Amino acid sequence: MRTAALIVEVNTKRADYLLVKEIMNHSYPSLYTDELATKARAILRDQNLRVLPIIDDERRLVGTLSRRNIMTITSSVSPMRIKGIMTTPPFVATMEMDALQALREMNRLDKWYVAVVKSSQNKSYVGMLELENFIAAFLKKDSQKLSRPVLEIMSSELVTCSPEDEIDNVWRRMQDRKLSGCPVVRKRRLVGIITQANMLNSGSFFPAFESKKGRFKKSSKISAVMKTSVFSLKPTSTIREAAELLLEKNIGRLPVVDEKGELVGIVDREDITKLLV
Repeated sequence: MRTAALIVEVNTKRADYLLVKEIMNHSYPSLYTDELATKARAILRDQNLRVLPIIDDERRLVGTLSRRNIMTITSSVSPMRIKGIMTTPPFVATMEMDALQALREMNRLDKWYVAVVKSSQNKSYVGMLELENFIAAFLKKDSQKLSRPVLEIMSSELVTCSPEDEIDNVWRRMQDRKLSGCPVVRKRRLVGIITQANMLNSGSFFPAFESKKGRFKKSSKISAVMKTSVFSLKPTSTIREAAELLLEKNIGRLPVVDEKGELVGIVDREDITKLLV
């Protein structure tokens, strides 16, 4: 089985030329196609990962498995194998690829992680390219862009939920909008955040109509699993502050609140990496 993902080799040199192999994560874990989905769920949860590369017996990349894939399983004791729910990545990087060209493709496809193979001819899996790799490299530069306020890059069209919302409904909303996190507000004030990781760790993402014994169970409220200790920014906070906090705390997004504590925006990793390209 071979992945049909797009692989683009770029040879054009620039003054800021970086290869994927120079910034990628060479020790990112992977799983085999015949392993249980429950094992993948445990690794995603315990290692706080968002995606896992899937390989065959010859260590060739054949797919990826994300939190979103895992959270479509409707039972906590499913015997399903990884090959039954993995997906073919739309883009795969190679070690010798221009890193910024890879980043452009990641941003275009709205992908925070892409698997890396040796070359377009050799599909052997060698690691993962992550948006945080670019952010870390960006922070090493004395760029004036980093001193700009997050107000300039934050998203102001927000999808939010309330503590009283049911987890099932919020999860479906996040799926529809392809979101991995959602701020929780009460009367416009930020009171928490709910993420795929929160749901995965709590086990509350299984649909309300199916439980371990196949019986109906009442859906939990967001208040039961949301994180109330939330790192946030002010509109005047710098992009450097945002980037450093995202990396230090290993989080995907930061709410932006005004002096009243009201939510006015959100900044994620992709917002920052778009500055690079």
